[in-house]
Amino acid sequence: MVPRDILISVIDGQGGGIGKSIVSKLRKQIPKDSGITICALGTNSTATNNMIKAGADIGATGQNAIVRTARESHIILGPMAIVAANSMLGELTPAMALAVSSCSARKILIPLNRCNITIAAELNSTTEVYIDYSIKLVSQYIDQLKL
Repeated sequence: MVPRDILISVIDGQGGGIGKSIVSKLRKQIPKDSGITICALGTNSTATNNMIKAGADIGATGQNAIVRTARESHIILGPMAIVAANSMLGELTPAMALAVSSCSARKILIPLNRCNITIAAELNSTTEVYIDYSIKLVSQYIDQLKL
């Protein structure tokens, strides 16, 4: 069964640079009339606006927007910090982290060691390489949702 609409949420904070890059690359892969909505969710308005400028279909800012939309999302992308309470210099609240980590959406996280979480693996690539790989994972998961 194919969902009527697939919701992909991109969550970022601070300046929204990682989210902007993710949205820009998603937009190149996903046409506007595809039945897939790209939603920019920022912990602040700067992050949200930068993701919208990069091509997100819709956007919202703040804790309530993230908590509410996480429940409706099929896929959530963002830096690893979006599942860590009080990360991003405190912008990512415990309620946001709980909503993202406990929702049923497929979570695709960009590994960054800036939130006092270290992945026990050799990570020698750039952030852009991880973002490119995350876009590939999104495509694979969308194909699974369409089955």
